[in-house]
Amino acid sequence: MSGGVEILSNNKWQLLGQILSKNYSVAATAIDSALIEQQQSGLRLGEILLSKKNVSEMVLAEALAEQQNLIFYRELPEQSKLKNLLTLIPIGYAKEKRCYPIKRIDDRLLVAVADPLDSSLLNDLGALTGETIEPCLAPAAEILRAINKSYEGKAGEAHNVIEEIEGDHTTDLARDFEPEDLLDTSDEAPIIRFVNSLMTQGYKERASDIHIEPFENELMIRYRIDGILYSVLKPPLKAHAGIISRIKIMSQLNIAEKRLPQDGRLRVRIAGQDIDVRVSTLPTAFGERVVLRLLDKASSILTLEEIGLKENLLHQVSAMINKSHGVFLVTGPTGSGKTTTLYSALTRLDRLEKNIITVEDPIEYQLSGVGQLQVNPKISLTFANGLRSILRQDPDIIMVGEIRDQETAEIVIQSALTGHMVFSTLHTNDAAGALTRLVEMGVEPFLAASSIVGILAQRLVRKICPFCREESIPPAELLEELKDEGLPANPVFFAGRGCDRCMNIGYWGRTGIYELLAMDDAVRDLLLKNKDAASIRKMAKQKGMQPLRSAGLAKALQGETTLEEVLRVTQEEV
Repeated sequence: MSGGVEILSNNKWQLLGQILSKNYSVAATAIDSALIEQQQSGLRLGEILLSKKNVSEMVLAEALAEQQNLIFYRELPEQSKLKNLLTLIPIGYAKEKRCYPIKRIDDRLLVAVADPLDSSLLNDLGALTGETIEPCLAPAAEILRAINKSYEGKAGEAHNVIEEIEGDHTTDLARDFEPEDLLDTSDEAPIIRFVNSLMTQGYKERASDIHIEPFENELMIRYRIDGILYSVLKPPLKAHAGIISRIKIMSQLNIAEKRLPQDGRLRVRIAGQDIDVRVSTLPTAFGERVVLRLLDKASSILTLEEIGLKENLLHQVSAMINKSHGVFLVTGPTGSGKTTTLYSALTRLDRLEKNIITVEDPIEYQLSGVGQLQVNPKISLTFANGLRSILRQDPDIIMVGEIRDQETAEIVIQSALTGHMVFSTLHTNDAAGALTRLVEMGVEPFLAASSIVGILAQRLVRKICPFCREESIPPAELLEELKDEGLPANPVFFAGRGCDRCMNIGYWGRTGIYELLAMDDAVRDLLLKNKDAASIRKMAKQKGMQPLRSAGLAKALQGETTLEEVLRVTQEEV
């Protein structure tokens, strides 16, 4: 079986406790204690052992398979071969009962279950499918994963619903109904299923944003994947009003207001995952356009290592962020991952011994042990006002989402000078430019020089798809453009050929490239003399700072990204 392991036991009947003790080294004392509790509570032995963490779900399932003499699957196939049965068995029922059809064996239907003793489940499945059911065992978590994967594939792709929209004359296109999981939408009106499929497909293809854009003669749907927009669908223009209305109802926006921009949010479940969707509408000449930003609530915050910081930079950045006071800045254009880097830095700090408070717009991740304040300009809660309030909360470390104006910049600097460690972001092209930007905002050079501990500039480059990665010879003009970057003799580069896994793009995911400007005496001296960014940058390079383009070239030589990507994101750095 592809991707799975089958185990079939031929043991004679044994008690579950005996099997766990003999074959899985579960302590006899734990089993005895569970047996006593079983007599009092009436719960099953396995449930008690699982709740007390005496066994893992995998071990318990495997032991049950041995006891019942059933086939055991450690891993289930990602796509069921029985597509028609996925329609017969509703996803809600499959999840509740933890059952998953795998394949036919002769005249029997092999179904993975988490509880082989649930006779009502086997009877129900027999009635639903009209077939003889042969149960096999798999861990509940693995069954849920397989259900989500298979039903995700079964859920109508958005383009499959377009034909139904073209032939649909229903006026009730946006009725107020929210399915428990967007994959379970087979009985809904075409517009509702289209919007649900749009988000399901976007999530499956790793889109960060979904753009719905009306033009004079067409309606265009685009996904932003790894920072690049791709046109994926062109639904009929007549569906535009229904699609927008449906999204507005889901995000609780004013369905009648079409002249003003609106912002909202909604939460959906896709393949068992909670997704936070931020909604923005904008009136244009040909109707309202909508952008949906998808945020996976289950995704964990990346570490500094995972975002692409190599060992030499990692050591320097760790030293900077662990200082008792000062300002650590991350710079780069919109969408370059600055906020993610700050979150990664915060997770590296001791959140039990330190009082950490953030002021953000918006709050993108929930950080345990950290107080997070959402900016709200409608009630005059700006970055500056929020920061003033935070300073009265006895903070050790403060994160300010962005320095946008002189007032915020001055409070950030003063906070650092009065003994606080402040993290923040700034929109500049490189690290040296952040210093001159602060001075242009009205911060005195001597205050900036004495408070800033380091500036990290960054860009995001797409990583080569690991499934179709192969050696590649870059165009001669690219090599010519990089001849001054110290290319080694006979360099070897890689590129993605394009495959089904990466939508034939050749890239999968992104990583960061960085340049770190440390505030030493030489840089401070240039800042105090009001020197421009170019002079500061030149001095920093002489002191060993690796520019963004050089950092990108190093990752291209290591086979992580392509030369084209490096040049695309660093072209203004030359």
